Parts: sequence; C-alpha cells; structure tokens
Amino acid sequence: MSHPLDPLSAEEIARAVALVRGEAGLDPSAWFETIALKEPSFEELAAGQPIRRLAHVACYEPATNRTLEGTVDLGEGRIVTFGQRAGASARIVSDEFEWGGKVALADPAFQAALAKRGISDVDKVLVEAWGAGAFGEATEAGERLAYGHCWLSNEAGDQPYARPIANLHPVIDLRRGRVVRIDDFGAVPLPPDPGPLDRAPLRGDLKPLEIVQDEGPSFTVEGHEVRWQRWRMRLGFNVREGLTLHAIGYEDKGEVRPIMHRAALSEMVVPYGDPTGGNYRRNAFDTGEYGVGHFLEELTLGCDCLGLIRYFDVVSHDWTGNPKVIRNAICMHEEDYGVLWKNPSWVEGRPRVVRSRRLVVSSIATIGNYVYGFYWYFYQDGTIAVEVKATGIPFPNAIAAGESSRYGRRIGEGIDGHVHQHSFSFRFDMAVDGVKNAVRELDFEGAPIGPDNRHGNLCRIIDRPLRRESEAAREIDIARARSWRVINPDRLNRHGDAVAYRLVPGVNALPFLDPASSVGQRAGFMFKHFWATPFHADELYAAGWYPNQRAEPDGLPVWTKADRNLEGEHVVVWYTLNYHHLPRPEDWPVQPVVYAGLSWMADGFFDENPALDVPERDKGHCGKSRRDCCD
Repeated sequence: MSHPLDPLSAEEIARAVALVRGEAGLDPSAWFETIALKEPSFEELAAGQPIRRLAHVACYEPATNRTLEGTVDLGEGRIVTFGQRAGASARIVSDEFEWGGKVALADPAFQAALAKRGISDVDKVLVEAWGAGAFGEATEAGERLAYGHCWLSNEAGDQPYARPIANLHPVIDLRRGRVVRIDDFGAVPLPPDPGPLDRAPLRGDLKPLEIVQDEGPSFTVEGHEVRWQRWRMRLGFNVREGLTLHAIGYEDKGEVRPIMHRAALSEMVVPYGDPTGGNYRRNAFDTGEYGVGHFLEELTLGCDCLGLIRYFDVVSHDWTGNPKVIRNAICMHEEDYGVLWKNPSWVEGRPRVVRSRRLVVSSIATIGNYVYGFYWYFYQDGTIAVEVKATGIPFPNAIAAGESSRYGRRIGEGIDGHVHQHSFSFRFDMAVDGVKNAVRELDFEGAPIGPDNRHGNLCRIIDRPLRRESEAAREIDIARARSWRVINPDRLNRHGDAVAYRLVPGVNALPFLDPASSVGQRAGFMFKHFWATPFHADELYAAGWYPNQRAEPDGLPVWTKADRNLEGEHVVVWYTLNYHHLPRPEDWPVQPVVYAGLSWMADGFFDENPALDVPERDKGHCGKSRRDCCD
C-alpha cells in the first residue's frame, strides 16, 4: 500500500491518462505535459484522516492551442476538476524539444542557410528548440513557438556542441510543426573541429580508491522512507522538479521532531548576457519551461556515485502519457566528511576524535549542453545542506579570427563563451517542531570606538523579526554576515529561546539583468536571495506555474504583494542561488564541476550538540595510537 507522499506509480499514471483521455473531451492531438501526485499538506497528514490519492494532470491541445489542467481522483476513478488554464502555455517537454529540432532540420529554407555556411551533412547538425520567451513581437503573441540554436558536431561524434553555427536561428511553430521564419544575422566562420573529448595518452599513475562497507550501510529503506543516524525523510519525484524530499525530521530523545515538510528545486533560470543578434533570446527556465524530471539520468555505479549505493527508480512519462521508468535516477550513499568534533582528553592521554559522516541523496539531469547534479546532504549534527554541481558544456558561440569577445571570453579556437548566470530557487516548506513558525533575520554590526566600545571590538547582534511578506524579501549582506532563522515561538529550548533552524548562504550574486527586461519580469524572484511566504497549496514555483512565453510577471513578486502575515504561520522559505559564470579556457571542451550551495543549521533546535553519541572512530581502520589515526 502506498504512502500519501509516494510519487505516482506507472499504473497510477496510466490510470490518470485513461481517465482524462476518456472523460475530459480532449482532441486526439492533445499531449501530456505533467502527470504528478497532488500532494497532501502537513496539516492534512497531521489530521490522521484517510487521504485521497490525487493526481495533477496538465495537457496541451495543438488543435485548439489550449493548455488544460485538472485533478484526478485515482481511488474513485473520476475527474475532480479539469479545464483550460487561461493565458497559459504548457512546458516544452523533452519529446517536443527533440521534435522541434527535427522540424527545423527538415525545412528547405533552413537547409539552404546551412549550405551558405558550407554545411551539407544535416545529420551532424544539432538544433535545440529553446523556449522563445516573450519579447513584444506582435507576430509571436498567442503562438506556441521555439527559438532554435544550432551546432555542428565534431568528427568524433562525442561533442554535439563542438562547432557553433553562429547567428542562425530557426523560429519553429510547435503547434503546426513548421518553421515560420529564419533569423539569420550573418555567417561567422565555423570553429575548427576540437577533436575528441578524451586527450590521449590518458594518465597512468592514478591508483585505485575503494570505498568498502563490509557490514553494509547505516541507513534503512522501506519503500520511499529513509532512516539514517536519527534522520527520517521520504524521497519523491515529479517530472517538473525532479527529486523532492518530504517529512524531514530528526529523532531527539526518542521523539522525531519535524523540520521541513517538503524541500525541492522550485525553478532554475539561465540568462545570458549578450544582447546582439538572436543571443538575447538565450535564457532557459529549465524547470518551468522544460522540466528537470524529464531529463534525469540513469546513474552508473563507480562513475556518478561511489561507494555502497542504494538506487531508486522513478516513473516519468512521455508526451503521449505512457509511463517511462528511469532506472537508478536517485542515488543514496554515505560519505566520510572529516572531523565532526575533536576534544583534547588529558585523562586518556590522547585527543578524542569523532569523524563526521553524511548521507548523500542525489540526482543528475542533463538539460541540453549543461549537466546539473543536485545533492542533498544530511549530517549527524542536524545540518541539512544543498549543493548544485554544474558540469557539461558552457553554451558555445562562434567568433571570427582576430575578433575580441565583447560579452564573454574566448575559451577555445573560434569559441566564444558568453557571460551568464545560473539562478536556482529552492523552496522549503518549513515545519520546525510543527508549522506554527515565524521568521527572523540575523545581522551583526560593529561600532566606532567610544565610551561603550573603548577597544573597538564591540559586535552587536541584531535579531530582526520579518513579520510580513513585504519585510521578508531580502538580499545577502556580507558586511553584516546575514543569515535567516525560522523559529517556533511556541516551543522553547532549555535556555528559554525559541527553537530554530538557520539558513546560511553560500556562493551567490545578484542578477545583472534590468528588472524591467523580459527575463527580469518573468523571473523576478532572482532579485532577492531570500523570500518567505505563508503556505498556499498553489504556490509551488518561484516564477509561477507557466512561465513559457508568458509576458507578465508571476510567482513570488506577485504573490507577496498581498503582504500576508508570517508570525505564527505555516511558513515557506524560498532561497535564490545566483551562480555567476564567466567561462574560462579551462571550461572547454567540457567544464570541470563547479559548486554552489547553502545550508540549514540547527540554531537552538537542540539543547546541546546532538552528535555527542556518535562513536569516536571506526576501530577497524584506526589504531589506538595517535600515529595510527589522522584527522
């Protein structure tokens, strides 16, 4: 029997499709954007009543150019609601993305434009059907379009983005399956073939590094529930967000105390900084326009994940609604993470060293040229961390010999890498010892030498309440070491303070987009690092439900205009991680992983260090003398 938070099974997806196909009056041309669990809230689960198994279903109907959505009751086998979402344009799902490129390649005018550039072998050309955005073009309003970007693969066949076909952009009508125009801003010489990705001879001096757990892992899994080192959580999935985490809690003195009801990537936007030709169209809402879950990879032991691994399959679906199992889409394992805590012990004559171990839950999505690893870390001291690992191929453009890069950097022979940002919005549905929470901003500031600060060392602690949404749209301030706390004012620790979890920022930046720009309007969440809202079941995505070709603002900047109360409420925290990327030669022809993330630290949630009961060391790998055990 499934748990109310378990993702939909293949059988449930098929049942939902059959009900909608059979009873919603769809045209045969309709295809499915999303079939996912309509999740119960923390309050619904806490009520202890039977919970209906519901599915959210979204479709696109080319015959009428309508996006439709609704709810299906899987238990009762009926449609609860279903109808058109006015003004919405469904996501470009993976099948449509691939098909749109094929439409362009088959077009005679596009083939002629390739021939002008000396390209006759169409089979080696890659056309990606990116979302067209909304840039005020009268002929594009109300249409379902994609804006093509083009490359020629290398001869080795292992780098489809090796030779950018600059300034050539087929505009594809995804509704009717045709090219409506070709934006050709002039030919630029093709870069030379960079050769295969592997550079022979390969290094021969790398010795094996083995991760061995002869007694098995320390976690247990039952269905989608995971238990590890006092942690409890459930793993989920949907085609839009990919990996989701639910019911995250920590066992403390025999009680599993909730921390978060749900945590997931909400949106991911990648705007590029070149305003010329068709390059201003280069911006991707990888979650809201395409869906991360469609692009999760089947992971490989020893390559993507190392150690004693527990894999989870997930069930996606294609645009016809057929379930599609992605094997090994989620990877879970343990990692040694150095010293957890250390203390000199004069009685024993040696220091006490407790090593840190963390649980890693991860998935990897390849979305066009970029590869994103999403890693969730759980530590024995109650810390939760999120890290994005980005690799793949920086979006390459061609540049003529002798020409300097105006909006990026020359990173290879004939290759221009444009400056851009990766803007991630993570949504945390908080439940710190329950859902009656509140938000505080923690700042620090110094003061000049004076009567109350004779030695100039004063450091004031400013714990500022953020009582309403208008107060809770905030930016990082490194001059004040700013962080944010979610507290439960009704539950105090032994020191009399409200229990709390604190969000600590990592690498970040601010957008360089003008807020009035098209992308700035559509992704207004980027301009604040921290947002807090009261829980609302329909507020799941920072840029709104349907950003594809939407011209008007939506999502967080719109919702927070209501200026709702945050004191003693079911609080949702949204964190924007803006990773700024100026490509470098070392990123070509494939980029080494770059890292960016954040962490949630227990801050008065526990009465003392919760990791005091972690054993001192693994005696099978560490001797008794100090010489035998390194830190």
